[in-house]
Parts: sequence; C-alpha cells; structure tokens
Amino acid sequence: MDTLYNTHVKLLAFDFLSLSPNPSNPTDPSSFCRKGTPLSRAESVGVVVTRELKPGKFLRFTIDDGTGCIPCVLWLNQLTSPYFSKRNPSGVRLIAQVAAKFAAQIQLGVVARVRGKITGYRGMVQITVSDVVLERDPNAQVLHWLDCIRLARKCYDKFSKNGV
Repeated sequence: MDTLYNTHVKLLAFDFLSLSPNPSNPTDPSSFCRKGTPLSRAESVGVVVTRELKPGKFLRFTIDDGTGCIPCVLWLNQLTSPYFSKRNPSGVRLIAQVAAKFAAQIQLGVVARVRGKITGYRGMVQITVSDVVLERDPNAQVLHWLDCIRLARKCYDKFSKNGV
C-alpha cells in the first residue's frame, strides 16, 4: 500500500476538490488520487457555512477555508444501521454518543477541524467525518494553511507518481 494512503493528509479545499478517483481502483468509492498518489483520509480546517441535519440519519455540512468549500457528512445512524449490527452494542452506543456530540458542536460560523475518509457522493468528493475539533485559536486557519503548503511542497509532492 502507498505511504500516504492511511494517513490523514492535510489539504486546502482547492487541493481536496481537485482529487480524482483512483484509476487503478475506480469501483472503490473511497479511493482517490492527488497527483497520482492514492489517498483515503483527509484533514481540513474551515468555517462552517452550511448545515443540514437529518436527525437519526446524518449531518451534512460544508467548511470554507478561503480556497473553496469542502462538503462533509457525519453519520448519525449507528443505532439503526446494519453496518453496526454485528458489533458490540455498548461500543455502538458509544460511537453514536460521540457522533451526536460532534453534531451538536457543528454550528454555522464556528471554525472546525475535521478528519475522516475521503468518499464520493453523486460525483462529488466529500469527507465522511470521523473526528471534529472546534478551533478556539484565532490563528488555526492560517496555521493550517501554512502546514498544508509546507506538507504539499516537502512531503506530498515527493510521493507524486507523475512528478507534478
């Protein structure tokens, strides 16, 4: 497996939105490439600019980092989903409680750091959220920008398969 594949790669929205489906695995909805490098997870920071809650199902929201808007989805259906039916019920309840806590924190105008799987939905790339942190530091977005630029130049582009 590729070096960055299971790493939460820090990306700005313009870079995230330019991800393309992995040509070596086009049927996998969570396999995307950045300049030829397969990625499966991402992290980004931005202001929550949209929020759509379907109680007991999901919270769909968008974060804006100044370079674009990243669609995010936080699943809230752990207690009813067949995906979790074979898991330990106390573990599933804990996952559901954490997801509900994250959903309550995501409000319009807050600065949030989100981490999760890169997935596709209706032809668009999105983050299926696994972790949310509300940023209280007013410099968080600028520091994230600087991290993203530094990592792209010194790390991510070094793994690029097509040398771009």
